[in-house]
Amino acid sequence: MVTFKNLYDNGNMLKIAERGCVKVFEHQKDLSVNASSAIAAYYAAKMNVRKRQVLIELNGNSFTLQAGAMQWTSGSVSMTSGIKGVGDLLGKALASKVTKESAAKPVYKGNGLIMLEPTFKHILLEDISEWGSMVLEDGLFLACDSSIKQNIVARTTLSSAVAGKEGFFNLCLTGNGLAILESPVPRDELIEFELKDDEVKIDGSMAIAWSNSLKFTVERSSKSLIGSAVSGEGLVNVYRGSGRILMAPTE
Repeated sequence: MVTFKNLYDNGNMLKIAERGCVKVFEHQKDLSVNASSAIAAYYAAKMNVRKRQVLIELNGNSFTLQAGAMQWTSGSVSMTSGIKGVGDLLGKALASKVTKESAAKPVYKGNGLIMLEPTFKHILLEDISEWGSMVLEDGLFLACDSSIKQNIVARTTLSSAVAGKEGFFNLCLTGNGLAILESPVPRDELIEFELKDDEVKIDGSMAIAWSNSLKFTVERSSKSLIGSAVSGEGLVNVYRGSGRILMAPTE
């Protein structure tokens, strides 16, 4: 049996989000600074630059983590590599080359706690069943319920990758369960679009996640070359169909 002190009752760690068996804590101050770094740390905290950590409470279930994301575990928690054989290893190694995800993602299961490493990024807790299939920009994945299927999806057209300054492939999450993502901006700053047989045009790679049901292309902002030149926008990313988009309003 493991008991905890200064974890759930830590006055400097504020619980800022909770969904299912996942809790997100935010360190309100960096209490480990010295005299030379205290001023920078003070103003960083005032500007919402704070360390955040994810706590997963396992109760017989399992979670898949980005490699190196685990800080500590307690209780009856075991880890497997998540690799099912040589063929699976080769496939995941190839997938890691075309995305910024690790080839092997360890799977933790059992009964106990998993604390993830602190990060200055913002944490998103997304129910994948609400999306159907969720496509992620590179580098967002942190962890997910192990029942969620992970696969690589390619851009529908070559132009969407080259002209849109995007990669050719993205990680796609499908199924029922919770995904834990690292976002460059907080959840309450993200703009969410819900499309029903319609379209959204975005100037630049501001969308960080979208439904796999949407068709993504890159097009001129106007049907005419003169119109595109006058608008000053040139090429824009276009999402068509029915689904959802998460967009960061700032880069």
